[in-house]
Amino acid sequence: MDMQVWRPRLMRGQWFSHLPVSLQDSLLAAARVRRLGPGQRLFQRGDPPCGLYAVLEGAVRIGAVSEQGKEALLSLVEPPHWFGEICLFDSLPRTHDAFGLGQCTLLHIPQTVLLALLNEQPAHWRHLALLMSQKLRMTFINLEQLSLMPAPARLAHRLLMIAEGYGELEEPRRVLQLPQEQLASMLSLSRQTTNQILKDLQGQGILNLGYGEIEILDAERLRALATI
Repeated sequence: MDMQVWRPRLMRGQWFSHLPVSLQDSLLAAARVRRLGPGQRLFQRGDPPCGLYAVLEGAVRIGAVSEQGKEALLSLVEPPHWFGEICLFDSLPRTHDAFGLGQCTLLHIPQTVLLALLNEQPAHWRHLALLMSQKLRMTFINLEQLSLMPAPARLAHRLLMIAEGYGELEEPRRVLQLPQEQLASMLSLSRQTTNQILKDLQGQGILNLGYGEIEILDAERLRALATI
């Protein structure tokens, strides 16, 4: 398959669309399509580095499982996000588990191929560093909110971040394919607390709740709640 067919979809993302065209072409030339079935594992904590990925269709669940079997969901990676860059810098094992959520199509650039490309063009390391710095910035924001913000504000802020693709999408989405238990896990809240907050927001006409999805009806009021 000609990887150029995926360029329009990747160009919807801020990171890829701002790369030099030569680097975009090099990444597409080196890429291969990888497909995951529902619940299929892409990699797990402790696996050796395997390269860089972009989500083209579906979503990837990033998280961890404790020795007691409790799962912590850190994020859902959706199109057109790229992920997996941390291991590119330190060559250390994967820090978390990654599973397909439903049918998932990925673009995969193997570690060795990408390192060879970066060795030939060292200036491109900066672009990969920008990709990682975006994730680090979001991590600090989430840690701050966990300590300082009340649960409704944290939930509102996370919904807006997901709708905006964590800064990747120019046009925010209105409908989020996001089951409540997954949202609760991302926010370190109980399922009951999350459901109570969501129902309250639905009663105010800010959200509409469906099966496995959340529709944002009034983004401005949701944004006002997120700044409390």
